[in-house]
Amino acid sequence: MTEKAVRPEKNSRERTSPLTFYRQVVAELRKVVWPTQQQLVTYFFVVLIFVLVMIAYVSLLDVAFGKAVFALFGE
Repeated sequence: MTEKAVRPEKNSRERTSPLTFYRQVVAELRKVVWPTQQQLVTYFFVVLIFVLVMIAYVSLLDVAFGKAVFALFGE
């Protein structure tokens, strides 16, 4: 069952005041589930290892395609 966000019927030209906007931002940030320090460290190392693996993969492809192009067209 999907629920649609209920929005009050407003004129689309009305603007939210900066104070109301700030209060809404603070309210949304209170709903956020922040990671613990241990989770943060774990996520950091997972992302770091993934990025290093992708750098190595793309570098190997670059070297392979470069050698293939030089072999095909000569130096």
